Amino acid sequence: MAHRLQDRQHRLPVAQATVLTLPPASQAKDMRPSWSALESLLCGAFAGAVAKTVIAPLDRTKIIFQVSSKRFSAKEAFRLIYSTYIKDGLFSLWRGNSATMVRVMPYAAIQFCSHEQYKRLLGSCYGFQGKALPPFPRFLAGSLAGTTAAMLTYPLDMVRARMAVTAREMYSNIMHVFVRISQEEGVKTLYRGFTPTILGVIPYAGITFFTYETLKKLHAEKTKRSQPYPYERLAFGACAGLIGQSASYPLDVVRRRMQTAGVTGSSYGTILGTMREIITHEGVIHGLYKGLSMNWVKGPIAVGISFTTFDITHNLLLKLYQMGYFIH
Repeated sequence: MAHRLQDRQHRLPVAQATVLTLPPASQAKDMRPSWSALESLLCGAFAGAVAKTVIAPLDRTKIIFQVSSKRFSAKEAFRLIYSTYIKDGLFSLWRGNSATMVRVMPYAAIQFCSHEQYKRLLGSCYGFQGKALPPFPRFLAGSLAGTTAAMLTYPLDMVRARMAVTAREMYSNIMHVFVRISQEEGVKTLYRGFTPTILGVIPYAGITFFTYETLKKLHAEKTKRSQPYPYERLAFGACAGLIGQSASYPLDVVRRRMQTAGVTGSSYGTILGTMREIITHEGVIHGLYKGLSMNWVKGPIAVGISFTTFDITHNLLLKLYQMGYFIH
């Protein structure tokens, strides 16, 4: 009996030492929420940068038509692209892209990260933690994410619009735009067009995220595969972008007119006033939907690339995390 007791006493420190050398199970679990937010920010920034760089020439061309009274057609759009290339060189097609990157990277980072957080928050509120949200919370999560991102990065969007429609001599760089607008037009000008932006973002972001998440959910139910292939993600994102941008496009035109009023000589002050002016002089279809056909080309490409890049990089980082690369 004494021998057994002595043996147990000798064994106890060994057992304790073994337990202490194992990494605590809660460590990875405790770190996951903070890492998940950082992961979403990084993946979102990268996804936004890739998508916007790919479609930058088309985006610049669309803005030029949106802020002018010139009639839009595919032929005129590509003629503008070609004449810009001949006159100023290939890289002039990406003029304003530096401002776009400065805006898009934080915008996309905030949008994707906040979307993940809103999904968790709404999931816990509606009792769907860790599961696919019902339709309305799915739409709400997207709308809130888009609104959050737009509110925090709006002045950068204004700067980017100005750079896209002006010659290099007027604004040499991003800081120059900020300084000139602040000095000549006032700081409030940096937020001109903010209201139509938010009104446009609510349906756009809501419909886009809702459509993408819904298509992924239906795909998982039908194929029994938890993750779609990259080309399927691209198709889902393209559908989401097509529907979302078509729904909110008139407000996008109004926003651009108000943002660039200072350099185009126009006096667009309110949303309704701007809409009335556009409809009176250009009509509903040729005015409020000017450039929409180009958006049907660039929008689905951009959204498809953005969602696909985010999901792929997000899953890659998740796998690396699970393998233990980011624990220490």
